Amino acid sequence: MNFEFAGLTDQGRVRSRNEDALLQRPERGLFAVADGMGGHAGGDVASRIAVDVLDEHLLAAGPDPDPDEVVAAIRAAHQAILRAARAESDLEGMGTTLTAIRVRADGCLIAHVGDSRAYRLRNGSLEQLTRDQTWVQDQVDAGLMRPDQARHHPFAAMITCALGIADVELDVQLLQPPCEPGDLFLLCSDGLTAGLEDAEIADVLAGREDLDGAARALIDAANGAGGPDNITVALVRFGGSAE
Repeated sequence: MNFEFAGLTDQGRVRSRNEDALLQRPERGLFAVADGMGGHAGGDVASRIAVDVLDEHLLAAGPDPDPDEVVAAIRAAHQAILRAARAESDLEGMGTTLTAIRVRADGCLIAHVGDSRAYRLRNGSLEQLTRDQTWVQDQVDAGLMRPDQARHHPFAAMITCALGIADVELDVQLLQPPCEPGDLFLLCSDGLTAGLEDAEIADVLAGREDLDGAARALIDAANGAGGPDNITVALVRFGGSAE
């Protein structure tokens, strides 16, 4: 399928450095967002390793890697982060989320670990496709907490799975959502969603033809809401079938 894209990353207004990483390989239809774990040493190192290893492994896998190869690439990134942490004591405990989209001839494949997110905007309606791997989401799923309570809970950012965490089994979510011409996919770190409700994100994106402008508008809106964390967005919009 034909597509257009845009991406942007920003430090935000509170953090002293940007620990997010953005990967854009339009020639291979590969885009990813990684959010280095805040409060841990080497978050920026972990996020960069994650996107670099993902990129390298999928390049080696050929022009159309299958879902198993995508999972294998993410697991390889996980192991690379663990090795780097063992090799340098200052990096012990580092980790990262990873959410990626791979555009394919027949649609797209989304892979996800952590609490960065993938959304689809279709006909003005924004749908969260990925599930947050967080303690509060577990409580919501168990019926012990309402979504609005989870959003503002003190432990809202406590993730339960991430690349680089040695004592947690890596759970890679794989999605192959239906894709239609006009669908807009958004990958983002939680610096966007911590400041903006889904309805606000949809409002920012509504009617925007220029994806570069849309990415900038999302960053500006998140910073306008306080910018408490690094903010990274990747946008991919599908056109018609390739001729």
